[in-house]
Amino acid sequence: MASLWGRIIGEISKLRLSSLFGFTAGSAGASYKLDSSRVNYELARQLYSNTAEEYKLGAGFAKPIINTLTAFMDIPRLTMDNGDDDAQRALDLFFLRNKSRMQTTHQNALRDGDCYVWLTRQPNEDDPLYPEDSARIRYNIIPPEQVKEIIRNPFTQDVVEYVLASTHEWKDESGQKKKCTITQRISAKRKKVEVNGDIPIGMTVGEEENIWGFIPIVHFKNESDESREYGQSELEPIEPFLKAYHDVMLHAIQGSKMHSTPKLKLKLSEVEAFLMNNFGIDDPEKFAAEGGTIDLQGHELLILGDQEDASYIEVKSATGDAISLLKLLFYAIVDTSEVPEFVFGVHTPSSLSSVKEQMPILIRRINRKREHFTEAWQTMARMVLAMTAMADGMRFASHATTVEWEPIDPRSGKEMAEELNLVTQALERAVDKDLISHEAAVAFLAQYIDTMLDYETEGDAPDERTRIMKSRLMKMRLEDGQFLEEQKNEIDRELSGAV
Repeated sequence: MASLWGRIIGEISKLRLSSLFGFTAGSAGASYKLDSSRVNYELARQLYSNTAEEYKLGAGFAKPIINTLTAFMDIPRLTMDNGDDDAQRALDLFFLRNKSRMQTTHQNALRDGDCYVWLTRQPNEDDPLYPEDSARIRYNIIPPEQVKEIIRNPFTQDVVEYVLASTHEWKDESGQKKKCTITQRISAKRKKVEVNGDIPIGMTVGEEENIWGFIPIVHFKNESDESREYGQSELEPIEPFLKAYHDVMLHAIQGSKMHSTPKLKLKLSEVEAFLMNNFGIDDPEKFAAEGGTIDLQGHELLILGDQEDASYIEVKSATGDAISLLKLLFYAIVDTSEVPEFVFGVHTPSSLSSVKEQMPILIRRINRKREHFTEAWQTMARMVLAMTAMADGMRFASHATTVEWEPIDPRSGKEMAEELNLVTQALERAVDKDLISHEAAVAFLAQYIDTMLDYETEGDAPDERTRIMKSRLMKMRLEDGQFLEEQKNEIDRELSGAV
């Protein structure tokens, strides 16, 4: 039992790597230590791509879970709180150019638990690919393995310095192999680069000033918690179930191979007569001594004597118990991952009612994930505005932004049209009965129609009231034109009749 318990614990913790270093802070007698263990990034990626041999038959659930969350989260849009047009254009240009990288950021953070984005501003004077810009801010995603340490202020918990380490291998012009380990220490005041081994061409080693005055690295930490230094992968809670699913299915397949071919069972009173009647063997002893074998192929009919019988030995329910266990594991994965079962394919027994019941749960989870990453996106927006202002000699009144997410609507087009029709009819009756004002009806209907404006605005700004008046005027003109046309036709008919 002890060995079994140890093996189970080992399987559950496979997606977590412990660390020898921890961060301790607090007063005497009330100290605490941050959990500095990390996700096993390599195993998490193998589960996502289903390349881990010991998970092959169960890790197929990993990719739909990550991709579904990433797709529903989508990409945010950041708007300036003070309405600064110049700052808004700088933000829109940056986020428009990096949509794919932003999508990758969400995916990596959900899969690996951590995703680091390093913003750098580089000149484009000699770059023929970007002739329209003299310089641009680059969106660099750092592999989480390269972040060796995060040094924090013991009182405020703010990041003081990032320590990055990476190994590089290449060949020079003569074909000789070169290798080095590059260590970078990045703080708000400096950037220090150290190289252990061969120095790559074009690399500057040493210490230089950080002109920005802040660390241009944003940490997207999934399932952020004040007790953990690093994030948590979405695959961690379901990793034991993926391993169990693989083991159960593997054993079921092995059992199916072993027992799928039934074994013939013969109950004979005279073996010699049976062999003679069915296989033409008149001397069984000589046949056996010469190594002869019996081939049942082509013998659909066996001749048996009295009191003799033939049957097949079959294993009843070779995979029956396994199927029940696999269903249990499947629903354990669904419940633990908080992803609806229909995400894993239309072959699952999901009725329309179950889909409708599970969608609100998924929407609430997506909204929670969005809120977790909102602060990181706002920090990145502040960095982009600060870099743009300092590099271009500009000054923005504020760097405060609001993160806007595309609303998730699980309704079909038909359901949306039916609801809009009912709402419109109800507002029309309320206005006719003098229960609400025309302005209130328009304001309420604007929640359903994105193209509607505010009912009334100050100054010369367009509003919905002006639009409605123009539409009424045009309609009246068309009705008057139609009335005049009908009168003209009537007069022509009368004149033609008189003639």
